[in-house]
Amino acid sequence: MFQKVFNRYEKKYLLAPDVYEAFKRELDTYMVEDEYGWHTIRNVYFDTVDNQLIRTSIEKPKYKEKFRVRCYGEPTEDAKCYLEIKKKYKGLVNKRRIGLSMEEATAYLFEGKEPQKQDQIFREIDYFLSRYQVVPKRYIAYDRLAMYGREDAEFRVTFDENIRSRVHNLTLRLDDETEALLEPGYKLMEVKVGGAIPLWFVELLSKHEIYSTSFSKYGRFYMRENLREKKKEI
Repeated sequence: MFQKVFNRYEKKYLLAPDVYEAFKRELDTYMVEDEYGWHTIRNVYFDTVDNQLIRTSIEKPKYKEKFRVRCYGEPTEDAKCYLEIKKKYKGLVNKRRIGLSMEEATAYLFEGKEPQKQDQIFREIDYFLSRYQVVPKRYIAYDRLAMYGREDAEFRVTFDENIRSRVHNLTLRLDDETEALLEPGYKLMEVKVGGAIPLWFVELLSKHEIYSTSFSKYGRFYMRENLREKKKEI
């Protein structure tokens, strides 16, 4: 069933290749890879003309929000994509999304043609877009492996690699002419949990000396781009 609302805490960890291999071998004892295996996720992030949303996010306020369009795999006109508002308040992540065909999403976002089926979440997204007057800003894609707990399926861990981005040709249909964020072999691990992290997982983190980090894919690409622009001005 398509889940429209997520409420959970998310922790992020950056793993070097050797750490990932050793950690993953032990993690397989407690967790199961989902049926999709390694798969590609493509996103286009929207922001105001002056990048208000990502600039606010980088300042690490108690409350922040983002909007993106996401698809899984290589999209076609009738493939489903997801319009998502992602909010974070004091560490709790709330994600609200609707699923539309690529054709419907394009017509709504770029032509103002509303989809036939509408619900409360659509109205929230519509209000968000009208309030901020956002435009497409950045394409970000990555390859992901998702896992869930053998004893608690609500406990989820994902690994992202080959995180890549571009600021031109902002479409989900193409996945080329991008730049990489991480060195080859590095993984960004995300832990998604509704409550406390299991003790066995905490012990694994300690054993492999893995520590949480603040990591925003959009934020890091944005800051890298800003640094390049400042160097040009010197």
